Amino acid sequence: MGIDGMKDSKKYGLMFLFIFITAFIIIATLIFPFWNLIREDVYEEVEIMLNERGNCYVDTVDNVPKTIWNCDKKVGDIVTIKYGKDLAYAEIVEP
Repeated sequence: MGIDGMKDSKKYGLMFLFIFITAFIIIATLIFPFWNLIREDVYEEVEIMLNERGNCYVDTVDNVPKTIWNCDKKVGDIVTIKYGKDLAYAEIVEP
């Protein structure tokens, strides 16, 4: 009885743990879907507004100012950038 009871309790414990983990994954997916981690790339032609210590700053149509690291462009240059939707960082790309 002691050994069988121990095996049953472990079995029920593992079953409870499995159900708990499965419920957590389902609820987490409903509240914070994984596809929100993958953002749509946006390409836009913009004007360099500021270049400070190698970082350029531009304004985009989504009204989120973008920072471009390692930027050698001058203020007023027109460039094409690529950025993730609603993110604050961008990179210069060739059109």
